[in-house]
Amino acid sequence: MKETRYFYVPDAVHVHELPADEASHAVKVLRLTAGDEMILMDGQGVFYRAVVTVASNHHCMYDIQETIPQEHPWQGHIHLAIAPTKLTDRIEWMVEKAVEIGVDEISFLDCKFSERKVIKTSRLDKIVVAAMKQSRKAWKTELHEMIPFKDFIAKERDGSKYLAHCYEEVERTSLFDELRKHRPEEHTTILIGPEGDFSIDEVKEAVKRGYQSVHLGTSRLRTETAGLSAVMMAQLSKY
Repeated sequence: MKETRYFYVPDAVHVHELPADEASHAVKVLRLTAGDEMILMDGQGVFYRAVVTVASNHHCMYDIQETIPQEHPWQGHIHLAIAPTKLTDRIEWMVEKAVEIGVDEISFLDCKFSERKVIKTSRLDKIVVAAMKQSRKAWKTELHEMIPFKDFIAKERDGSKYLAHCYEEVERTSLFDELRKHRPEEHTTILIGPEGDFSIDEVKEAVKRGYQSVHLGTSRLRTETAGLSAVMMAQLSKY
């Protein structure tokens, strides 16, 4: 008996055919044939049990047998805003693991000390989809293009807002302790700086804009580790 496979199909109810890349994987790699069962994920909170009707070299068509709405596994909304690392593979790893753990949005910040000023969200989006399927997430994490730090903090945002940094001269509290003070259903936005940290001026400006100054513990973490730690702490606070 073949294992049930999961595929990302954004408009699964109306298209009745897997997207080209998913179809190629289903037919050429997984060897699915007519009659095989699969689960479709629309990225909006619904799974669909479907059966393959036509499988050819370039197409994989299906018929939906059952609609299975999913319950969001955590309360509230988690938004991670992070400055990309100089090495692309490190931020790609972070995105993959953050999606597997559970995050609603990821934004990329262009900060004063950022070593990477451009990021390819199209490639990262593929990593998001793969991680979503791997971890059976019903909601697709939303990715945002890189934005200047000052523009990001200038926007009004619901819920609690935090900025993690390493400056000892600026008063900081524990992110996890702060998260536990708020209701799980609140929106949470967490900012993580580049490998050289935020500038002191960026920290002060964010605090003026209502962001709480926090730390992630006693260890000095790499950017991607800090991002993942922040997501995990937010997750633990929302159950």
